[in-house]
Amino acid sequence: MAVKVLLADDQALLRATFRVLIDSCEDMAVVGEASDGAEALELARVHRPDIVLMDIRMPGTDGLAATSAICADPELSATRVLILTTFETEDYVAQALRAGASGFLGKDVTADTLLAGLRTVASGEALLSPAATRTLITNFLMAPAPEAHLAPRGHLSGLTVREREVMGLAAEGKSNTEIAEVLTLSPLTVRTHIHRAMTKLGARDRAQLVVIAYQTGLVRAVPPAP
Repeated sequence: MAVKVLLADDQALLRATFRVLIDSCEDMAVVGEASDGAEALELARVHRPDIVLMDIRMPGTDGLAATSAICADPELSATRVLILTTFETEDYVAQALRAGASGFLGKDVTADTLLAGLRTVASGEALLSPAATRTLITNFLMAPAPEAHLAPRGHLSGLTVREREVMGLAAEGKSNTEIAEVLTLSPLTVRTHIHRAMTKLGARDRAQLVVIAYQTGLVRAVPPAP
């Protein structure tokens, strides 16, 4: 079944470009287009897309508010949001992740990178550009918003020792392959532990799992070297 994508961007030309690109793939299809955040939320409830490709800066309801509303809607629990924006600032990355976004890419990405990103997010993985990843680990997670806790510290008690180890390494920015090398496991086993931890903690995807790891104290961010 093709991955259903909803486009949310106030620039009609960009939406048209993204539609042609995405519809050219046999495994993906655009199911709707929104010109602002309010319309994105409305169309998400109508079409139940797998992914919303969301711009941040839009008139009226912006992409961050729309992302928060989509991710908070129980009926859209299967819908993930991939932020695509020109502004990869620390504040935007932090707000997007707190809102529940599963990925964050700059608009300077290539067509192949964008398509690969959509497939990555559709598979349940988190996707962050290098700039966003650095911001996530060294800034946002060092001072998370008090209201943004996704799981109490006690919830980690339901994880096995191995699940905690894998979750901690994922929170340090390591890929499944790198985690497998550190723990002498297969990448498939690592993926299984990641998904079990996500299920137990109620995380939508890897991005939320990383946030939970820091917010519950499983991993502590280290300030970047001067």
